[in-house]
Amino acid sequence: MRSTLLAATSAFAFALALTAVSPALAQEAEAAPAPQAGNGRQVLTFTPDFFADQNPNTALDMVNRVPGFSLDDGDGSRGFEGAVGNVLINGSRPASKNDLGSSVLSRTLATQVVRIELIRGGAPGIDMQGYPVVVNVITSRESSREHILSANATLFDGGQNVFGGSYQFTAREGERTWGVTLSDGIGMSDSNGIGPSVSRAPDGTVLRAEDFYNDGYGGGTSIRGNYATPMLGGKIDLTARYGVNDWHSITLLTAPGSRRESRYDNDGSSGEFGVVYTRPLGEGLSVESRFIHEFSDFDSVSTYNADTGSGPAPEQRFESVGDASETILRSLLRWERSETLTFEGGGEVAYNRLDTTQAFSVGGAPVPLPSASVTVEETRGELFGKTTWRMTPDLSLEGGLRLEASTISQSGDAQHEESFYFAKPRLQLTWTPMADNQLRLRFEREVGQLDFGDFAASAELSDQNVLGGNVDLEPEDRWISEITYERRFWGDGVVSIGYRHDEIANVIDRIPLDGGLSAVGNIGDATLDQLSVNLTIPTDRLGVAGGQFSFRNDWNSTEVTDPTTGETRPISGVRARQAVVSFEQDIPSWRLNWSVAWIPRLGQSTFDPDQTFAWRGEDYFELAAEYKPTATLSIRAQVNIWNDFLVERTVYADRAPPRPIDFVETRDIDPRTFMSIRLRKTF
Repeated sequence: MRSTLLAATSAFAFALALTAVSPALAQEAEAAPAPQAGNGRQVLTFTPDFFADQNPNTALDMVNRVPGFSLDDGDGSRGFEGAVGNVLINGSRPASKNDLGSSVLSRTLATQVVRIELIRGGAPGIDMQGYPVVVNVITSRESSREHILSANATLFDGGQNVFGGSYQFTAREGERTWGVTLSDGIGMSDSNGIGPSVSRAPDGTVLRAEDFYNDGYGGGTSIRGNYATPMLGGKIDLTARYGVNDWHSITLLTAPGSRRESRYDNDGSSGEFGVVYTRPLGEGLSVESRFIHEFSDFDSVSTYNADTGSGPAPEQRFESVGDASETILRSLLRWERSETLTFEGGGEVAYNRLDTTQAFSVGGAPVPLPSASVTVEETRGELFGKTTWRMTPDLSLEGGLRLEASTISQSGDAQHEESFYFAKPRLQLTWTPMADNQLRLRFEREVGQLDFGDFAASAELSDQNVLGGNVDLEPEDRWISEITYERRFWGDGVVSIGYRHDEIANVIDRIPLDGGLSAVGNIGDATLDQLSVNLTIPTDRLGVAGGQFSFRNDWNSTEVTDPTTGETRPISGVRARQAVVSFEQDIPSWRLNWSVAWIPRLGQSTFDPDQTFAWRGEDYFELAAEYKPTATLSIRAQVNIWNDFLVERTVYADRAPPRPIDFVETRDIDPRTFMSIRLRKTF
């Protein structure tokens, strides 16, 4: 942690030193229009002229260039409160959770954007949904017809190439809008490649040396319609979508006289329907009601075949078929008592269901699994109230309380039902003592949403790991304390440092089951300490016109007690760090923007009762350039290069501590270089 603090302090000191550079020593450069403060000092307003040098085609291009903002589409977990993203369109979120903020922005032409508001720490009338920072994109109401046509391809060196495209149409006539989106999306992995795979005994003896190969690809075709119009003194927003998708992957290990192959194929479909109705009820009083229904189905097959020289081994086969749905009804009443004080109150009810059947066999003979065929249902209700109070132009307080009650029942191979009750308070204090300095303090209780798939059996046959279902899962519960300091300089320069501490109960990780199986389950209490640094430096004053240097990183330190060994270890799946260093430059005279990004190191580990799986990547580079020969045409090319990708799997001979090692498998993968090309035309 000492090196973490040193790095953060050095970055902050460097930024402060830059802001203190004498203008007489800095080279003259034409500055972009500065953002304007509004609604106290919590809201910064960016007008279209701020983005002129970037020649944006869509609203998404503009939002991605807002200084100090990182777009988040939300985690898509069950429910609406806390599961959606940090983008608002004209003060509201899209009608459906899966009509992502980035999707709405991508089908909105830049010429339709009136302004973008960066809201830091809350503002009256704005639903922050737990985010410390959100953007609100205000669009024009003038009549228009907009078409956006795009085609894209990702080409791999030695892998499966994928192609896609979309057509988006939007019409506006005052308060009425409608549109349709046709999309052929692509799915890919940036860590596929080839390399040696070596298994060694604990004394270092080579047990097996093989050539490794893997690949994965997929996509999805969908249609979406949107319609919004005034109705009964208010406004109604409708959206509907239907699509089909697939994913295919292969892992192959070969040696003279030996072959091991794992395959995974998944096909499915999904759809949704969303309605939002908003209506003013009086002076400062309004109501928002929302209905969302989502559904999906899936059919997947995993196989593992091996022939190590003595003849083919019996095929291992894991099949899974099922469907899922979620229905949400939510309503809130908002009272803007004054320009400085807003109250909100409301409720949400939701019904979720997963019906799935799995089957595992070896050589055609069925192998019994815990919870192989299950139906999981959840009925959940939540009441909430919150207030935003701007006590002074420099100081605001957001406070709220959510009361949640839910019942989760399971039927099929296992019968179980359990109810949960949680009170979830939230406090956030935002202080802006000077226009370019802000301090945010947050204290909140968050309760995670369970993944229904963890109640059922699953398999990772490429690593010879079969997971049983777990009927006793409980939601993860976090008490979060966070402090963030942000300083803005040189127009669009930003430096922010944040520290966060989580006290976590009922951590979800891996637990041992009888019969040599494991499952996803609760393993007790844990802590997380996170230090976040985000630095953006415009380089005009340093002699590089139109340039911007950025650095960001989250350092995470977690501690939990392993249920198998009783020892302290990190939580599975939490990355210790993932620094990103980047530089981008706008060259308006060439109508060109180019950028380069570098990730020095990243990785994470998963701790299972029978094996530990870890991967590490180093020196990941991304080089991109976008050329806009006209205001309506954009050509973008991008190259991604990995230097190294290492996977290590440690398999234990026995679960009993100190868990003697059976063997260690190391895969030194050379990930494929790939190029992405996108052509976009607006008219």
